[in-house]
Amino acid sequence: MSSGPRYLEIADYLRELVATAEPGDRLPSDAQLCKRFGVSRMTARQAVMILANERLLERKRGSGTFVSSSRVPRALGSPLSFSESMRRRGMTPTSRVLRAGPAPLSADAARALGVQPSEPAIVLERLRLADDTPMAIERAVIPATDSNLLDEDLTTGSLHAAFERAGRIPTRALAQVGARRATSRERELLDLPAHGIILSEVRTIFDQYEAPLEHTSTFYAAERYAFTAILYREDWEGPT
Repeated sequence: MSSGPRYLEIADYLRELVATAEPGDRLPSDAQLCKRFGVSRMTARQAVMILANERLLERKRGSGTFVSSSRVPRALGSPLSFSESMRRRGMTPTSRVLRAGPAPLSADAARALGVQPSEPAIVLERLRLADDTPMAIERAVIPATDSNLLDEDLTTGSLHAAFERAGRIPTRALAQVGARRATSRERELLDLPAHGIILSEVRTIFDQYEAPLEHTSTFYAAERYAFTAILYREDWEGPT
């Protein structure tokens, strides 16, 4: 039994339903949530509104609550790969390789990977699609020692799965997130309107041994995503 607020417990339950449902699927009503969790209608509605604000579900007056048909949920800083994230939502991930090969390291990428800027590196830039809809542009920088990963199927396959086959499991990620207007190239690749917005996520991903795997910049079509984050008070030590 969760020791946190009941509405957060209900919100987590709804997220699990959304993760395995299809867009447009009906979700439990407020009354059904009240009965299942033994809470008031206000508590149930509070949980539903959390997911409504995250654009994960839609409330239709007189009809009910449904899985959102317009946005894909994405947890900020998650080490979960794009391919696995889409498959969990019943979508088919594919990629179009835009660039793959040697490239100089920036100071930030070198620092993130724990190598010298003079060391060789590989850049893999791909357009990521779900059910043939362009979702994001991803630019991954990896040390040249992992250049054999470019021999993998990176059109229908996953870079993270390739790492796992090599015995290195993407386990933890540090991320920085920002928002801006899309460039003309991004608008063309992602099929965005003239004033389309990009959400950028720069992540360093570490394996099970805390060794850096990749330094990745991903540029998401903001209108196709609902980003979520879990935040904690650092100075709170819990109930006494």
